[in-house]
Amino acid sequence: MAGGLYRWLADGSRGDPADGHVFACMLAHAWSEAEWPPAMALGLAPAELAAMAAEVFPHAVSLVAGLPGDGEEPQAIEEPDLRALMIEHGTRGAARERWLAHILARRSLGANHLWQDLGLAGRSDLSGLMKRHFAPLAIRNNRDMKWKKFFYRELCEREGVPICKAPSCDVCTDFSLCFGAEDGEPLARLSQIRRSPARKELLPCLN
Repeated sequence: MAGGLYRWLADGSRGDPADGHVFACMLAHAWSEAEWPPAMALGLAPAELAAMAAEVFPHAVSLVAGLPGDGEEPQAIEEPDLRALMIEHGTRGAARERWLAHILARRSLGANHLWQDLGLAGRSDLSGLMKRHFAPLAIRNNRDMKWKKFFYRELCEREGVPICKAPSCDVCTDFSLCFGAEDGEPLARLSQIRRSPARKELLPCLN
Protein backbone atom coordinates (compact mmCIF):
# COMPACT_ATOMS: atom_id res chain seq x y z
CA MET A 1 0.00 0.00 0.00
CA ALA A 2 1.09 3.55 -0.54
CA GLY A 3 2.67 3.84 2.88
CA GLY A 4 1.92 6.82 5.06
CA LEU A 5 -1.02 8.10 3.02
CA TYR A 6 -2.92 4.84 3.43
CA ARG A 7 -2.29 4.75 7.17
CA TRP A 8 -3.26 8.40 7.63
CA LEU A 9 -6.50 7.93 5.70
CA ALA A 10 -7.47 4.62 7.30
CA ASP A 11 -6.70 5.77 10.84
CA GLY A 12 -9.05 8.73 10.50
CA SER A 13 -11.83 7.02 8.52
CA ARG A 14 -15.43 7.30 9.64
CA GLY A 15 -17.99 4.49 9.59
CA ASP A 16 -17.35 0.85 8.76
CA PRO A 17 -13.61 0.13 9.27
CA ALA A 18 -13.69 -2.32 6.35
CA ASP A 19 -14.90 0.48 4.09
CA GLY A 20 -12.30 2.81 5.53
CA HIS A 21 -9.63 0.26 4.62
CA VAL A 22 -10.70 -0.29 1.01
CA PHE A 23 -11.37 3.38 0.26
CA ALA A 24 -7.99 4.28 1.77
CA CYS A 25 -6.29 1.65 -0.40
CA MET A 26 -8.01 2.93 -3.53
CA LEU A 27 -7.29 6.59 -2.91
CA ALA A 28 -3.67 6.02 -1.87
CA HIS A 29 -3.06 3.86 -4.93
CA ALA A 30 -4.73 6.35 -7.27
CA TRP A 31 -2.63 9.15 -5.82
CA SER A 32 0.56 7.22 -6.46
CA GLU A 33 -0.18 6.70 -10.15
CA ALA A 34 1.34 9.07 -12.65
CA GLU A 35 -0.89 8.32 -15.65
CA TRP A 36 -4.06 10.16 -14.53
CA PRO A 37 -5.05 12.65 -11.84
CA PRO A 38 -6.47 10.82 -8.78
CA ALA A 39 -10.12 11.65 -9.52
CA MET A 40 -9.81 10.42 -13.08
CA ALA A 41 -7.93 7.30 -12.00
CA LEU A 42 -10.94 6.44 -9.82
CA GLY A 43 -13.55 7.33 -12.43
CA LEU A 44 -14.95 10.08 -10.22
CA ALA A 45 -15.58 13.73 -10.94
CA PRO A 46 -13.58 15.97 -8.56
CA ALA A 47 -16.82 16.93 -6.79
CA GLU A 48 -17.66 13.25 -6.24
CA LEU A 49 -14.20 12.56 -4.87
CA ALA A 50 -14.60 15.50 -2.50
CA ALA A 51 -17.98 14.15 -1.36
CA MET A 52 -16.45 10.73 -0.76
CA ALA A 53 -13.65 12.24 1.29
CA ALA A 54 -16.10 14.30 3.33
CA GLU A 55 -18.07 11.19 4.28
CA VAL A 56 -15.31 8.60 4.71
CA PHE A 57 -12.24 10.73 5.49
CA PRO A 58 -13.44 14.03 6.99
CA HIS A 59 -9.89 14.79 8.12
CA ALA A 60 -8.69 14.61 4.50
CA VAL A 61 -11.11 17.01 2.81
CA SER A 62 -8.34 19.53 2.17
CA LEU A 63 -6.25 16.82 0.51
CA VAL A 64 -8.67 16.39 -2.38
CA ALA A 65 -9.84 20.00 -2.63
CA GLY A 66 -9.11 21.50 -6.04
CA LEU A 67 -7.74 18.32 -7.60
CA PRO A 68 -7.80 18.43 -11.41
CA GLY A 69 -10.30 16.31 -13.28
CA ASP A 70 -9.20 17.13 -16.79
CA GLY A 71 -6.99 15.07 -19.04
CA GLU A 72 -7.37 12.27 -21.54
CA GLU A 73 -10.02 9.90 -20.27
CA PRO A 74 -9.44 6.17 -20.77
CA GLN A 75 -11.58 4.97 -23.64
CA ALA A 76 -13.62 1.81 -23.16
CA ILE A 77 -17.13 1.41 -24.49
CA GLU A 78 -18.05 -1.05 -21.73
CA GLU A 79 -17.27 1.27 -18.80
CA PRO A 80 -20.76 2.86 -18.63
CA ASP A 81 -22.31 -0.61 -18.77
CA LEU A 82 -20.06 -1.86 -15.97
CA ARG A 83 -20.98 1.16 -13.88
CA ALA A 84 -24.70 0.62 -14.51
CA LEU A 85 -24.38 -3.06 -13.60
CA MET A 86 -22.92 -2.14 -10.20
CA ILE A 87 -25.42 0.62 -9.46
CA GLU A 88 -28.34 -1.64 -10.36
CA HIS A 89 -27.13 -4.26 -7.87
CA GLY A 90 -26.25 -1.94 -4.99
CA THR A 91 -27.17 -3.41 -1.61
CA ARG A 92 -28.74 -0.24 -0.23
CA GLY A 93 -28.51 2.33 -2.99
CA ALA A 94 -26.21 4.40 -0.80
CA ALA A 95 -23.81 7.08 -2.00
CA ARG A 96 -20.85 4.83 -1.15
CA GLU A 97 -22.15 2.25 -3.60
CA ARG A 98 -22.42 4.84 -6.35
CA TRP A 99 -18.83 5.93 -5.76
CA LEU A 100 -17.66 2.32 -5.67
CA ALA A 101 -19.55 1.58 -8.90
CA HIS A 102 -17.59 4.31 -10.65
CA ILE A 103 -14.29 3.14 -9.14
CA LEU A 104 -14.84 -0.55 -9.95
CA ALA A 105 -15.87 0.23 -13.53
CA ARG A 106 -12.83 2.45 -14.14
CA ARG A 107 -10.33 0.10 -12.51
CA SER A 108 -11.77 -2.89 -14.39
CA LEU A 109 -10.10 -1.39 -17.46
CA GLY A 110 -6.66 -2.25 -16.05
CA ALA A 111 -4.49 -5.16 -17.14
CA ASN A 112 -3.92 -6.76 -13.74
CA HIS A 113 -6.15 -8.60 -11.30
CA LEU A 114 -8.92 -6.18 -10.36
CA TRP A 115 -7.98 -6.22 -6.67
CA GLN A 116 -4.45 -5.18 -7.68
CA ASP A 117 -5.60 -2.33 -9.91
CA LEU A 118 -7.80 -1.14 -7.05
CA GLY A 119 -4.74 -0.98 -4.79
CA LEU A 120 -6.19 -3.56 -2.37
CA ALA A 121 -4.15 -5.90 -0.20
CA GLY A 122 -5.69 -9.07 -1.64
CA ARG A 123 -8.69 -10.60 -3.41
CA SER A 124 -10.50 -11.06 -0.09
CA ASP A 125 -10.76 -7.26 0.22
CA LEU A 126 -12.62 -7.13 -3.09
CA SER A 127 -14.88 -10.07 -2.26
CA GLY A 128 -15.78 -8.48 1.07
CA LEU A 129 -16.56 -5.18 -0.64
CA MET A 130 -18.85 -6.94 -3.12
CA LYS A 131 -20.72 -8.79 -0.36
CA ARG A 132 -21.25 -5.59 1.64
CA HIS A 133 -22.19 -3.19 -1.12
CA PHE A 134 -23.31 -5.27 -4.12
CA ALA A 135 -24.85 -8.28 -2.42
CA PRO A 136 -27.35 -9.18 -5.21
CA LEU A 137 -24.44 -9.36 -7.65
CA ALA A 138 -22.10 -11.13 -5.24
CA ILE A 139 -24.69 -13.85 -4.67
CA ARG A 140 -24.76 -14.53 -8.41
CA ASN A 141 -21.04 -15.28 -8.35
CA ASN A 142 -21.76 -18.51 -6.47
CA ARG A 143 -18.74 -20.35 -7.86
CA ASP A 144 -16.26 -17.63 -6.94
CA MET A 145 -15.34 -16.72 -10.50
CA LYS A 146 -12.64 -14.09 -10.82
CA TRP A 147 -14.46 -10.82 -10.38
CA LYS A 148 -13.44 -9.09 -13.58
CA LYS A 149 -14.33 -12.20 -15.60
CA PHE A 150 -17.63 -12.37 -13.77
CA PHE A 151 -18.51 -8.74 -14.50
CA TYR A 152 -17.84 -9.14 -18.21
CA ARG A 153 -19.76 -12.42 -18.32
CA GLU A 154 -22.75 -10.63 -16.77
CA LEU A 155 -22.57 -7.91 -19.42
CA CYS A 156 -22.36 -10.46 -22.23
CA GLU A 157 -25.32 -12.42 -20.90
CA ARG A 158 -27.36 -9.20 -20.76
CA GLU A 159 -26.62 -8.61 -24.41
CA GLY A 160 -27.34 -12.21 -25.35
CA VAL A 161 -23.75 -12.76 -26.44
CA PRO A 162 -22.65 -16.39 -26.02
CA ILE A 163 -19.21 -16.54 -24.41
CA CYS A 164 -18.93 -20.09 -23.08
CA LYS A 165 -16.85 -22.56 -25.07
CA ALA A 166 -18.36 -25.59 -23.35
CA PRO A 167 -21.72 -26.58 -21.83
CA SER A 168 -20.11 -26.73 -18.39
CA CYS A 169 -17.38 -24.59 -16.81
CA ASP A 170 -15.75 -27.72 -15.41
CA VAL A 171 -14.88 -29.03 -18.87
CA CYS A 172 -14.05 -25.68 -20.44
CA THR A 173 -10.50 -25.14 -21.67
CA ASP A 174 -10.56 -21.64 -20.17
CA PHE A 175 -11.48 -22.84 -16.67
CA SER A 176 -8.19 -21.70 -15.13
CA LEU A 177 -8.61 -18.23 -16.65
CA CYS A 178 -12.02 -17.73 -15.04
CA PHE A 179 -11.55 -19.51 -11.71
CA GLY A 180 -8.75 -20.22 -9.30
CA ALA A 181 -6.32 -18.18 -7.26
CA GLU A 182 -5.55 -14.55 -8.04
CA ASP A 183 -2.13 -14.46 -6.47
CA GLY A 184 0.32 -11.59 -6.66
CA GLU A 185 1.82 -8.66 -4.83
CA PRO A 186 -0.25 -5.52 -4.17
CA LEU A 187 0.61 -3.07 -6.92
CA ALA A 188 0.56 -0.09 -4.59
CA ARG A 189 3.91 -1.12 -3.13
CA LEU A 190 5.39 -0.85 -6.61
CA SER A 191 3.54 2.31 -7.58
CA GLN A 192 5.30 4.29 -4.85
CA ILE A 193 8.36 4.15 -7.11
CA ARG A 194 6.38 5.81 -9.90
CA ARG A 195 5.15 8.82 -7.92
CA SER A 196 5.74 12.09 -9.62
CA PRO A 197 7.99 14.58 -7.76
CA ALA A 198 5.14 17.10 -7.60
CA ARG A 199 2.87 14.71 -5.71
CA LYS A 200 5.68 13.72 -3.38
CA GLU A 201 6.12 17.34 -2.40
CA LEU A 202 2.40 17.65 -1.68
CA LEU A 203 2.40 14.50 0.46
CA PRO A 204 5.39 14.28 2.79
CA CYS A 205 3.54 11.47 4.63
CA LEU A 206 4.28 9.18 1.68
CA ASN A 207 7.60 7.72 2.65
